[in-house]
Amino acid sequence: MNRILAVAATAVTLAVWSGAAAQSAVERGKYLVESIMGCGNCHTPMGPNGPLPGKALAGGLELAHPGMFTAYSTNITPDPETGIGKWTDAQIKVAIREGRRPDGTLIRPPMPFQLYRNIADSDLDAIVAYLRTVPPVKNAVPQSSYQIPLPPNYGPPIDKVIEAPPKTDKLAYGAYLAGPLGHCVECHTPMGADHRPQYATLLGAGGIQFPGPWGLSVAKNITSDPDQGLGKWTDAEIERAIRKGIDRQGQPLKPPMGFAYYDKISADDMAALIAWLRSLPPKKTP
Repeated sequence: MNRILAVAATAVTLAVWSGAAAQSAVERGKYLVESIMGCGNCHTPMGPNGPLPGKALAGGLELAHPGMFTAYSTNITPDPETGIGKWTDAQIKVAIREGRRPDGTLIRPPMPFQLYRNIADSDLDAIVAYLRTVPPVKNAVPQSSYQIPLPPNYGPPIDKVIEAPPKTDKLAYGAYLAGPLGHCVECHTPMGADHRPQYATLLGAGGIQFPGPWGLSVAKNITSDPDQGLGKWTDAEIERAIRKGIDRQGQPLKPPMGFAYYDKISADDMAALIAWLRSLPPKKTP
């Protein structure tokens, strides 16, 4: 009898641990999707007053770069017909990190696959776990169109374990937040003639134009350049710009920066992000 009770107690303990771990993954995924990654900034359709109620992550937002493409974001809710409800966890992970749908077709820009390829396995698992929990929304989206050449793929299949830098390494973790997770560097780095960000030479130098309902916004130079970049900004001013969309002079910044999402970034992650921004060599905007 004692042995039976011991086995039962062990089973209950393991179930509790398993439930706690699963819940922790969902919470981590929710934090990533709703803060630093700002997935809803592209995947939630917008109206004149902001995100459409009841349409979170349902796709259909028009993302246009004149002369390059007019894209419509994917429905990433668990709806089985218009979303990802029938996709396996592995298929969702390949879509996020390698840019390929279950039918083998390529997912096209502006998804930042060059950066998403380096999302850590544990964070990718957490993102998928959270996406499984969001309410399914039926929302068929229009077909995207492209005027630029597209690659056959974004790189070879990923067959190795990817780990996030330790949070104790502030600069490395800040780079992870700004790159693979937050993809800050994609919008804030000028494009070359090949329509790819010039990470090697102009990382963070800004200058990309984003037309939209807000008018025209231009990506800020986020290097440590004292004249065009953040060199003379205080940490508090940088944090306010990221969280609240208010510049150093107290003027409002324009979308597509996802200020409502970035306002949910934890204090520790914000400190790591700012530390990394401080480390960027000064560059002039082309």
